[in-house]
Amino acid sequence: MTARKLVSPWAPTAEREKVRTDKREAVLRMAAQVFNEKGYQASTLDEVAERLNVTKPTLYYYVKSKDEILYECVRIGLTMLQDAITEVGASGGNAMDKLVAAMHKYTEIVTMDFGMCLIRVGEDPLPPESQRKLRRMKAAIDQEFRELIRLGIEEGSIAPCDPKIAAFTLAGALSWVGRWYRPGGALSPDDIARQCIALLANGLCSGKAKPFSRKRPAEQAPALPVSLEPAPATTARRRASPRKAS
Repeated sequence: MTARKLVSPWAPTAEREKVRTDKREAVLRMAAQVFNEKGYQASTLDEVAERLNVTKPTLYYYVKSKDEILYECVRIGLTMLQDAITEVGASGGNAMDKLVAAMHKYTEIVTMDFGMCLIRVGEDPLPPESQRKLRRMKAAIDQEFRELIRLGIEEGSIAPCDPKIAAFTLAGALSWVGRWYRPGGALSPDDIARQCIALLANGLCSGKAKPFSRKRPAEQAPALPVSLEPAPATTARRRASPRKAS
């Protein structure tokens, strides 16, 4: 009698690791959706588990805590932005072309689950050490934007400006999309990106309008320091005021 060869019911290690990775990402993505909808403090892992049709203990096979979930969600969002800017930096075109491409990617990412979580929740609820790690990643992205702007000014494709203020303005405006965007709306992320970038790159002034100056208008010049001496009119009124009869 020939013995039957036993076939292992377990998949190969590489395949099992992939399944675990996919399930862990599903946990993080679902948590990001819950955080985005309800806020971090109001969200519970029970709700995440319920939406995934698993038990809460099952979640702990993939993540250790709610804080770890948020940290990973924000880290993934930042990593997506970093990768997008790196990809844009390796593409052709001048600095303005690259900046526009980076802005488009930025807008698209903040309308996705992890990017939206980065904007709506961020690292503030996390312990100090986790905050520092994520803020270093944010600072690196900010520097990438500043460098593109600086290079654009140098080559003439971007108008002279303060790269720091420009980078803050662009990132602030595009990040806000992640707060008000709702999936299924009239505009797609691509439509929103194109319109926002057009406004940021071209401004609001029409060809006939007088360009806005970055210099302070004369009528807005700071007022002179107020004198601490009593006003002459006040002194005169005091001297002219009759004393009541006793």
